[in-house]
Amino acid sequence: MWNKLITIIALSLSANAFAFLPGLESFPKFPELPKIGDFDPSSLQKFYNQFTNAQPDFERENRMISEIEDAVMDGDVEYLPVSNDKEIFSIYMEAQAEKAKGGVIILHSRGYHANWDSVIKPLRVGLTEKGWHSLSVQMPVLDKKAKYYDYVPIFPYAHERIEAAIDFYKQLGVDNIILISHGCGAHMAMSYFDKFGDDKVNAFVGIGMGATDYKQKVIKRMPLDAMLKPVLDVYGEKDFPGVRRSAEDRKWLMDISANKRSTQLVIEKADHYYKENGSVADLTSAIDTWLVGLSD
Repeated sequence: MWNKLITIIALSLSANAFAFLPGLESFPKFPELPKIGDFDPSSLQKFYNQFTNAQPDFERENRMISEIEDAVMDGDVEYLPVSNDKEIFSIYMEAQAEKAKGGVIILHSRGYHANWDSVIKPLRVGLTEKGWHSLSVQMPVLDKKAKYYDYVPIFPYAHERIEAAIDFYKQLGVDNIILISHGCGAHMAMSYFDKFGDDKVNAFVGIGMGATDYKQKVIKRMPLDAMLKPVLDVYGEKDFPGVRRSAEDRKWLMDISANKRSTQLVIEKADHYYKENGSVADLTSAIDTWLVGLSD
């Protein structure tokens, strides 16, 4: 308890000390955001991580689930209980090992689903082959045309889904819990950590972090500087320009946290969706290798 408190205070003092160094004024907690036409995105900052009138498209989510549920061949469908007697669709798959290394929670990107063929399904199945339990969770969605700024107000709806996934593993007696997220799923994970911290997971893996849309900027600085658990920031060599451009900023924030096990990795030839032959297998192996190394 006291060690953790001392660490948090030290990190805070470090960040404040760095604030006077040249160039660091470009890392404000809430960055300045240019207007897009008549829309002022700073309005999203005012209520960041708070429930507003904005809601996910639950009807679309239900349609997606009804289309994919019967098609789940690898793993078992699990409905995770959340508030108001609701349940969230997820897919659980046991580790293909006598003794599991732990459990991974996988969050898909914007507008997709828990059995998405790009990144998510290969990752959730591939990690079980390497000895991990996997739980792929359905995240809140909006209309197909919705962009990053549209999704920001519904980030709080992702929080209880992450909590439900953690509780699922706790009930199974799994203590080594890893949160893995891709694209907008990483934004949702960052939102969760910003509000609740990273106490309940053992490590975090962000895939293609920082992906937004044309002229849209990340609403709030990612809390990578305040995270106490190891972070793997992994992205493709041919990832979105915004993901690649912001890699240096993310690394700077990770360095402030001073966790020697945190690192960045680039997957050669991979794009944001890991469509290049063999790239998703390379991603899976890289994540497994890093996670196994944490226990050394």
